[in-house]
Amino acid sequence: MKKCLLLLAILIVSQSNKLKAQTLISGPDTVCVNQPIKLSTNDTNQQSYYWGFCSGSLNEIPTWVPPIGTNLGDSFLFHLPANIDIVEDSGNYYGFVVNAGTTDFVRLNFGNSLNNIPTVSDFGDFVHGLPVNPTSLFILKDTFSHNWYIFVSGGYTAATSTLARIDFGPHLSNPHPQIANFGNYAGVLNGPKGIFVAQDASNNWYGYLVNHNTNELIHLDFSFNVSNTPLMANYGTGISATYPAGYKLEFPTDLAAIEDNGNWYMFVTNEGSNTVTQLFLGTGFDTAATAITANSVTISDGHGLVSSNSFNYRIVVPSAISINKDCGNVYAYVTDSTTNQLIGIQMNLVAPGAPGASSYSAVDYTNVIPTLHHPSGISSILREGDDLYGYICNAQDSSLTKIVFKQCTNASIPSYAEVNPPLYSYDTPGVYNVYFVVNQGLPFMEVDCKTITVIPPPPIYMNNDTTLCQGDTIKIHAVSTMADSIRWTTTYNIDTTNMYRDSVKVYPNYTTTYGVTLYYPFGCIVDTTLKVNVINVVADAGPDRYIGDGATTILGGPNTSLGYYTYQWTPYLYLSDSTVPNPTAFPPNNQTYYLTVTASGEGYSCVSKDTVIVYVNCADIALPNAFAPTSNNSATAKFGILNKEIAQLNYFRIYNRWGEMVYQTTDPTQGWDGTYNGQTAPVDVYVWVVDAFCASGLEIKKSGNVSLLR
Repeated sequence: MKKCLLLLAILIVSQSNKLKAQTLISGPDTVCVNQPIKLSTNDTNQQSYYWGFCSGSLNEIPTWVPPIGTNLGDSFLFHLPANIDIVEDSGNYYGFVVNAGTTDFVRLNFGNSLNNIPTVSDFGDFVHGLPVNPTSLFILKDTFSHNWYIFVSGGYTAATSTLARIDFGPHLSNPHPQIANFGNYAGVLNGPKGIFVAQDASNNWYGYLVNHNTNELIHLDFSFNVSNTPLMANYGTGISATYPAGYKLEFPTDLAAIEDNGNWYMFVTNEGSNTVTQLFLGTGFDTAATAITANSVTISDGHGLVSSNSFNYRIVVPSAISINKDCGNVYAYVTDSTTNQLIGIQMNLVAPGAPGASSYSAVDYTNVIPTLHHPSGISSILREGDDLYGYICNAQDSSLTKIVFKQCTNASIPSYAEVNPPLYSYDTPGVYNVYFVVNQGLPFMEVDCKTITVIPPPPIYMNNDTTLCQGDTIKIHAVSTMADSIRWTTTYNIDTTNMYRDSVKVYPNYTTTYGVTLYYPFGCIVDTTLKVNVINVVADAGPDRYIGDGATTILGGPNTSLGYYTYQWTPYLYLSDSTVPNPTAFPPNNQTYYLTVTASGEGYSCVSKDTVIVYVNCADIALPNAFAPTSNNSATAKFGILNKEIAQLNYFRIYNRWGEMVYQTTDPTQGWDGTYNGQTAPVDVYVWVVDAFCASGLEIKKSGNVSLLR
């Protein structure tokens, strides 16, 4: 069974164009939470770009999102499915399944996304061309002929075991593929499992199988054309002489291969000892049996599995293995056909082929993938954008399980499709995977991944946002003992001589947010701010003014701050209200008034003051032009002189229309109550005459009319 995420990379490696991980991304390795991150690439002027900032990952990292398992049911024409794999062709995804129960071959068409529910095509057994009891399949594309081939092996015994090749031509969508059954050359096959085929640097094609019944390794030689009938060589147990005790094949159930750092490795699952065996091939595939070394895969206790060259009975019957390469690391996934478990093994770099040298960490996905029912096959894990997909076929109920490693949601921008990505950030500490693709889907496609460690911001001791009265000065600070350097980034009304110190004086005239950047030796940069609220209080008492003796004026100018403030006019004499912005003033003589406006809050009290002088001019007689003796208002119930600066009143006389004097007084504080000879005077217009001296010595003689109202 072929299980390799970067199959095309393996196949194309011998050609002029190579699909491989490159160092394409430039950017920080460590940042702080919410720190703006700038990534860039020198690989410019390409046809397309894709940046995934919170991309799904197979890596067991702190912010790793565990896979989601979904059982899609049994509506895919499975009948005791034995093996499954998926691949992308011309923008569409296809899955292929062999049914051991009916000896038929099924194609799943997912369309343009592995997240779709696939449509199904059943090719049957190609009129008996398919091996009996098919158990394994392997998909490859010949990059020279551009044709797709699928190898299928199967059989119960040596007599029924065969190897076949299904030819799809240029596209896997071909509705009428052809089949060639190679039989069992020299009788070397005996319950074959886990086929793998690839091209070496000399453009020759080779492959490997394992015999479940006889614990043998089978070598395939296609020469220069993968469509040739292969020569089959039984490497038998000849390699067992190099095994330390307990490392040999024991009823192998599957085989998968991977190239890493120029060397090829195969991994074999053994149901006889519930172990995984690693076979080291070196740099090529035409490896003599005696040159193949083996060692066990030792699983560490990093995720709760007991260290052992086996799975310590956590896996009872390992049924299938998938080897995947993503972002430069190698990952294996093993299914158990008895316990319904899925175990992930993180390899990082495949260990050298010396026996006992391979030690890997593993994780049990049973709790997050609870939809397995005697799994018999597991596909490659394919990346589609920022999500990764894999599929498992279940023998018990002939159902299909989808597993998805989804992208995380902690980046401020999930992805970007231009050469120069914008600034972005992460909102949670952890390790995040950046996935970068140049020329997606083209033969010269390039891929790079970068992990960015996001740490909590180091402790920073700062002022809280504060409030300041306009015109005042305050010292603000941002202190972090771990910081290498600091820089205040807002230059408005700040002491520029201390811009690179942890405390600085500021004196803003309006509310200002001061930015500060702290730099740390481990790559973390913290940009933070401190807001200084400025309270601008204005007291405007208004311009100095002149009023006539006995007249009134409204104090206050248009610039006084209005709102939640307190107002106080002093002195309060001759004012209608000394606590409002615009009181009415009626001073008897020249008067200076003081206005105080105050804004108060927690920790601050801002005050502004202003003055106004009211000059009183005794140059005229102030008398109303009407009065109503029956009014309840004492100010209008009598008719009298309003002047306050009268030093001497010679007379104040009132006459009716017949010339009769109805009232007279020499007291400027007295007034006519509207009676005459003890009787109520009629409503009419009356004439008044005044002869008086102001305190300044100015004599005033004046007459006028007044209306008496009832």
